[in-house]
Amino acid sequence: MELTKSELEQRCKKFKRLMDETFPEWNTAVIFSQVNQYYFTGTMQDALLLINKEGAAHLFVRRSFERAKSEALFGEVYPMTRYNDVAGKLGADLGNIYIDATSAPYASVERLGKSLKFSLKGSLETLLRNQRSVKSEYELYWLKIAGTLSNQLLTEIVPGLMREGVSESDFYSEVANQMVKLGHQGVVRFWRYGAEIVIGHCCFGENALHPSYFEGVVGSKGNSPASPIVGNRQTFLKKGDLVLVDITFALRGYHTDKTVVYSFGTPASQEVQKAHALCLELQRSVAQRLVPGAIPSKIYSDVMQQLSQEDKKGFMGLDSEAVSFLGHGVGLHVDELPVIAKGFDAPLEQNMVFAVEPKKAVKGHGIAGVEDTFLVTPEGGLCLTGGGRDIIKV
Repeated sequence: MELTKSELEQRCKKFKRLMDETFPEWNTAVIFSQVNQYYFTGTMQDALLLINKEGAAHLFVRRSFERAKSEALFGEVYPMTRYNDVAGKLGADLGNIYIDATSAPYASVERLGKSLKFSLKGSLETLLRNQRSVKSEYELYWLKIAGTLSNQLLTEIVPGLMREGVSESDFYSEVANQMVKLGHQGVVRFWRYGAEIVIGHCCFGENALHPSYFEGVVGSKGNSPASPIVGNRQTFLKKGDLVLVDITFALRGYHTDKTVVYSFGTPASQEVQKAHALCLELQRSVAQRLVPGAIPSKIYSDVMQQLSQEDKKGFMGLDSEAVSFLGHGVGLHVDELPVIAKGFDAPLEQNMVFAVEPKKAVKGHGIAGVEDTFLVTPEGGLCLTGGGRDIIKV
């Protein structure tokens, strides 16, 4: 399925309506993020996108203008060497502007102010992220394919890559290689500033318990303090290890998230199996409640209240490292809205897509648990990534 001009026109029309309702005094939306520019125009360049109150989109491109002209399906496309070029086309006064603040470098906003007149009123970030949370048929088409491929990778291919003595970093690179062969786009994108991974996490045993700046359950020793995410070169697979593979599979910009846990050489311990069974049951419980109108914060509080004190030990991470969510939206970024956590009180809408990831840290072993990507439907969450499963013995 290909992206169409009609779809992009509808996205911009909805955006204009939301801006009119939320920020009635707005005149211009100034969008710095390449991902957001792609969402509206169909091309991802070094550029600046301006959408005015009339709903007209203007993409000013530093590089590559030629590629932008051939790819952009919506909006006027202009070459740009400096911000003065914007004034030459649209005039020097942008009026009241809103920006995607997380993606807008301060220096760029400052330079914009030297060439153009405007009054910076605030951020449109949350509004646009909420709009992007509801997926179109085009977006779902690629998410479903990505989900199918991630399930194929983790259930049919990854077990064959495990062999005694392989280093964690070599295993990581072999998983990444197989992902690209299957069609993975080769890059994973986050909304959160500074978040970065290559493909996800591939951890042997207790290495998954290492604390990390990455806001997730799984950590990693990494190769050095400068690279605390990618597999460790001095950690080697041995009989009895738990192997956790938590990967993000992306196609045409759209990400799915899935985790599978394996036991290498011997069955997992009873303690690990019990923790894993709890996570499977919790994932099923959350998935059943992914219906239009459900409240994410209510789902979160209900699940947490049903856990015993024993269940809570290591749930979603060890001690102070534990994270306070059960799932998150996915799409053009891995970390989309909404989040299944406290504070997210807006009702779910049909065609939102979530990664649901109950996991439990088990000292002495590693991390048990699951993660899969689900589509919100009136019948409950429809799994796009094959569904949670028992620990796979290799």
